[in-house]
Formats: sequence, structure tokens, C-alpha cells
Amino acid sequence: MRSHLSAQLWQIATGHLLPRCLHLVAELGVADHLGDAPATAEELATATRVSADALDRMLRLLATVGVFEARGNRWAHTDVSRFMRTDHPQSMRPYARMIGSPLFWAAAGELGYAAETGKAAVEKLNPGGIWPYLRDHPGEADIFDAAMTARSNSDIAALIPAFDFSHYGVVADLGGGRGRMLSAVLAAAPNVKGILFDRAPVVAGVAPTSRMSVQGGDFLQDPLPTADAYILSRVLHDWTDEEVGAILRAVRHHAPRHAELLVLESILPDSSEPHHAKVLDILMLIITGGRERTEHEYRRLLEAAGFRLDRVVSTAGPVSIIVGVPA
Repeated sequence: MRSHLSAQLWQIATGHLLPRCLHLVAELGVADHLGDAPATAEELATATRVSADALDRMLRLLATVGVFEARGNRWAHTDVSRFMRTDHPQSMRPYARMIGSPLFWAAAGELGYAAETGKAAVEKLNPGGIWPYLRDHPGEADIFDAAMTARSNSDIAALIPAFDFSHYGVVADLGGGRGRMLSAVLAAAPNVKGILFDRAPVVAGVAPTSRMSVQGGDFLQDPLPTADAYILSRVLHDWTDEEVGAILRAVRHHAPRHAELLVLESILPDSSEPHHAKVLDILMLIITGGRERTEHEYRRLLEAAGFRLDRVVSTAGPVSIIVGVPA
């Protein structure tokens, strides 16, 4: 029994090596160089300009969790590894590249700083935090943007079948980036109009359409649009409770009495079971200084800002829709 427990701790202590292999395979684009026919490590290494022996050993570790499959002396795709291809409609390659990028990987090594100070670990590496860093490092910013698009694609695939937007007249997506999610909502509900709201530099290149208007602004400082529903997708977890309170109060101030607030986030369970949100919570701790929250914590924040938590709608993915209504 003791040897089993010690092996469990050994696996946890060395667990960073598996994702590090995934990061590198994503960065190299190995999955893109592997087609329907199996290929040798030598062939893949030649295509990606790395050591065949080192790549073979990394693929061997990844195969233990179903990422690629060994077939004799060749490697083949699995259903999981196909998500690492750039051309997959729900590609996770950009997200893996982001997590393995210099800033994100280094920030994980500074978790102790977050433990000591309660601040985002990334602030030890870049005192201004992640957003000024990305502004000054356009290459990593491109990776970050691609990762956010990949995550949005995954969330959209789970959201649209789970929630009916057709009974709203106007939907505003606050912090909606370049409008991918709002565009999907409008495609699913042809009678609805939308307003994309985000910082002016973010929406500068987004062309409005007959059904989607575009408004640049800061939701903590500028007037928000009038709508029947307000989407906050993966926004609140970037911020502290105090900052979330300010965001929610701003929405409540501008929202009509009948409007609904749709908060899309991963909800922390109260139990100790493994859960996607618990990993994401540590990522927020090291990168943004924000956090994931339980349903009770979201209820408390909504109530303090003048909303009432009406219902929580689950989806097939890790994101849930927390529906708030004016209290």
C-alpha cells in the first residue's frame, strides 16, 4: 500500500513533463506533419527539424494518455491527437502553444511568488502584468489571440446547442473580442440583433453588419449599450472580486429592468473531485490574478451588484451559463 502511495506522489511530482512534451509537439506542429498514414519518428523529426530520438521518446510518453499511437516503429493519429492539427475545426494546438509559451511557462515556475504575495505570479516576471507584456511582444500576443480563438470555438460548440437566444431582441457581448461568439449566436438566432463591445483597439478591425453593431469602450469607464441580454464570456475569471463587483455594477446600471445577464464561466465544484475549473483556477492565479468561483460565490457577487441568480444552465463542455436578472 505504501509503495502505491509513494508511486502516486512520484507521478504527481513529475507530472510537468507530460504537458511539456505536449507544448513542444504543439510548437513544432508535429500533428500537422502526420497525415492519415503512420510515419516514423525520423520522418517527423526531419519535417520539424529536431532529433528523431528525442521526438520518439516524447511521443512515447504522450501515447500513454492517448495523444498519438505507436504502430510498430511508426506513429499514427488518435482522435485526441487530431485536435492538435491546425486545420481541426476545434484545434487545441494554439492553446497548447500558449500554455507552453515563454511567459506562461516561466510564470508557472513563479507560483511561489503568488503564494507569498497573493498577486499574479506573472507580475514577478513583468511588473505591469500580462497585458502590457503581450503588447510589447507581438509574437506571443499572436499565439495568445489564436489560443483565445481556439477556446472560443470550443465554448461556442458547447453553448449554442444548450441555450436558446431566439427570445431576445438585442444581445450585447461585453468583452466579446472580435465577435466570434456573438456571430455564432446571431447565426443560431436569425431574428436577433447583436452589439459587440470591447476595447477600441480590439474591435478596430471588426466590420459591423446589418445585424451586428460594433462599439469600442472600457466596461469599467464608458457607457454600456442597451440590450435585452448581456454576455460576459470568460471575462469575470480574469478579475478579483472587487473588480468583478465593479463590472457587474456597471452592467446593472445600464441594463433595462427586463434584461438578463449571461455569465459564461467554468464553475468550481464544492467537492474535492478532479475538475477542469480547479486547474484553470491556478492558471488564473499565476497569469491574471483572477480566479474561478463556485456557484455560491457567483450568487454572492451578483446579489451585491443588484442581480439575482436565476438559474445555471450546463453545457456539454466545461463552461456553464449563469443567468442573472435584476433584483
